[in-house]
Amino acid sequence: MTAPLRSGEPIVVQVALAERAYDIVIGRGLIGSLGTRIKALRPGAKVAIVTDENVAQKHLATAEAALDAAGIEHSAIVVPPGEGSKNFATFEKVCEAIVAARIERSDLIVALGGGVIGDLAGFAAASVRRGLDFVQVPTTLLSQVDSSVGGKTGINSRHGKNLVGAFHQPALVIADTALLDTLSPREFRAGYAEVMKFGLLGDAAFFAWLEANWQDIFAGGQSSGSFAREHAIAVCCRGKAGIVSRDEREIGERALLNLGHTFGHALEAGAGFSQRLLHGEAVALGCVLAFEFSARKGLIAAADATRARAHLEAVGLPTQVKDVSGGVPDVDALMNLIAQDKKVKRGKLTFILVHGIGKAFIANDVDPAEVRAFLTDKLKA
Repeated sequence: MTAPLRSGEPIVVQVALAERAYDIVIGRGLIGSLGTRIKALRPGAKVAIVTDENVAQKHLATAEAALDAAGIEHSAIVVPPGEGSKNFATFEKVCEAIVAARIERSDLIVALGGGVIGDLAGFAAASVRRGLDFVQVPTTLLSQVDSSVGGKTGINSRHGKNLVGAFHQPALVIADTALLDTLSPREFRAGYAEVMKFGLLGDAAFFAWLEANWQDIFAGGQSSGSFAREHAIAVCCRGKAGIVSRDEREIGERALLNLGHTFGHALEAGAGFSQRLLHGEAVALGCVLAFEFSARKGLIAAADATRARAHLEAVGLPTQVKDVSGGVPDVDALMNLIAQDKKVKRGKLTFILVHGIGKAFIANDVDPAEVRAFLTDKLKA
């Protein structure tokens, strides 16, 4: 883990993918540079901005003003907010709107929003005219540290989360930390789950730093906490960029980034992809379950699971199944959802488990009976 940032200069992290390499630019106030950065990236390109109703109300005018100042022709495609927009109907609407706007292969899509918009707009960019370049402008903490980086795009199926999609890398990521000031406390906490996840899976020193500094990250704004926030985002982006550059299509170590997601996605689907359980909240709960399942299998000391849970509880994230508003499905339904996980290979369950904090590993061929017994106990707790 590098030393925390001590200046207001933007941080640039490169995702090294040969001719498809791109930069992640991190700092406050960067949305104002959107036009100049796009003009430098693709001179003469038109832009279609994909966003949702909530983000449009807060940030679309600023993004459009930046494009106007650079003389860039643009249009906007606005969809309803929330996970419910990651569906076939909305995907079709976005694709048709891009075509109607006469966006050509030399033009750009801008994904202005959180993880839902990044996934949806990125998948549309991968599909329309058999592939358009796109720029990610993530507006949530979760999307700045995770979903905007690495090229995973897609929509949900009735069978589970992110089951239809494509690997399609962005041409640029602009992570304006000032945009996070408009998030609700719940949304920010949910995004923090992905920050914490990175420490748990591969960086014990970073996790210890988070335990000591998480309140500064939450403070943000113009205070000294903003540097802690930018530092945390940069650490996560550097770590993910390194993994993606070595394993772009998740045939090996990139699967480690799914720590907490196998349990989490099943719970999220079981809650109907609704406000009952946000994605980051599901990841937090999934990480706790992954650590506790690892402890049950004798892979770690119980103290490690207790430490992970204690930090999430301190932050205010859910750590027990009973914390899910409205409850979750029974164990049979959860096992069916887990069986649809993308890491399943020839019907065998794969989980990301741990040998300790910062020591995640890929566990292939996990016994479904063990998982069922574990979940049965958790549903009773």
